[in-house]
Amino acid sequence: MFGRQNRRLRLWFGASDVFLTWLALEAAYATRTHLDLERLFYLDVPTKLLVILFSVGAWVLVALWSRLYDPILTAPPWAVVAGAARQTFLAGTAVVVFGFVLRLDLSRPFLALFFGYAFLFDTVFRLAVRGVAPRVARGLATRRYLLIAGTTARARSLAGQVLQSRDYGLELLGFLDDAPGRMRLDREYPVHRYSELASLLETRVVDEILFAVDSQQLARLEDVFLLCDEEGVRVRVDVAFFPHVRRRVTLDRLAEDTPLLTFAAAPHDELRLVAKRATDLLLSAGALVVLAPLLALVVLVIRATSPGPALYSQERCGLNGRRFRLYKFRTMVANAEQLQAQIAHLNVKKTAFKVPNDPRVTKFGRFLRRYSLDELPQLWNVVKGEMALVGPRPPVPTEVTEYERWQRRRLRMRPGLTCLWALAGRDALDFDEWMRLDLAYIDAWSLRLDWSIMLRTIPRVLTGKGAH
Repeated sequence: MFGRQNRRLRLWFGASDVFLTWLALEAAYATRTHLDLERLFYLDVPTKLLVILFSVGAWVLVALWSRLYDPILTAPPWAVVAGAARQTFLAGTAVVVFGFVLRLDLSRPFLALFFGYAFLFDTVFRLAVRGVAPRVARGLATRRYLLIAGTTARARSLAGQVLQSRDYGLELLGFLDDAPGRMRLDREYPVHRYSELASLLETRVVDEILFAVDSQQLARLEDVFLLCDEEGVRVRVDVAFFPHVRRRVTLDRLAEDTPLLTFAAAPHDELRLVAKRATDLLLSAGALVVLAPLLALVVLVIRATSPGPALYSQERCGLNGRRFRLYKFRTMVANAEQLQAQIAHLNVKKTAFKVPNDPRVTKFGRFLRRYSLDELPQLWNVVKGEMALVGPRPPVPTEVTEYERWQRRRLRMRPGLTCLWALAGRDALDFDEWMRLDLAYIDAWSLRLDWSIMLRTIPRVLTGKGAH
């Protein structure tokens, strides 16, 4: 796996240690109170809370300092057990010293039980996780499609490591080289010419390209790097060469002995993106529950005022070009798509299709559009992970085929319900300004910016300003 996935693993194992250490202490305390020993043992609430907080901190800090979380899924079972024993010894020593310095008079049987339970719980949990992690990863991991530039022995080695990481979402599409052909690994993979990359990016979902070439060949591939940079494709380089491209550059690892330089023209901080996704999921699911009566009312009014279904779905392009079905309340007559050719001459936008006072829009549909109520079913797209609350609006595939190369980078962020251009003028803006504002959002993205856009969108939507 890449090193950023390891950061997420450290987060989850740290959280599990918090819970398991607290559970071990409570189990030890309950066991000690039931032992028939001469000395009574009791901790008042403030003292017990102090011991819990220090113990939890000690267990997590020792694991982070000793880097015990990283090899849990890959090290031999005996190494996992040894790591848990080392963590228990060091953290337990810290607890003993802490109790001695503060004169807490902690019972020695209690401490022995606490350390024993902590070691047992940690060991059982980590060994169990090793067994189920691949199956869980297969179910939860977002697939990431990779091309490898190069066909050298090093490229083959890199491809092998990618194949070993399938359970964690990595999928090898093929290779790039000067000469086309096939490469045999677990099966045959296509080898595309570098000159075919532009068309590949237009027709296939490509999340990342890994370069494994020598220095002389790397110097001749600057145009390929610039193409990836313009389209927002994440690039990783197997060697410490620095092509003349802009954007974020970080050092990452596919394995401990495989350092890669990463060039990203879109946000890639895994922890912040996980926080963004968690916020999207909680808010969108909550909104669907709260707004359920309103959604039902809108469905009834649409069915009562216009023949046809209440919901309308359309294929859109999501993250890195992934296709998905976007849901909206129907605001036009049922045969609106068949009528589009008749009013094409009224289109006022470049690339995107937009007709002011579109005659296909129903009376109630115009009301829904003015206050963006027609977009509410997309909360379900957010729950499914196809969209976010904030991000570039998802385009239809026919629009994407007409994009200029610099505009394609907007596909490198998960599409959203609202965005910067929704605040700057909504439908009053021209197409190029939409694109510039979307790219400005990608370049400046932060969780704080997302919240700012969401809070500023509410009054804009309630007043219906800028909508047609």
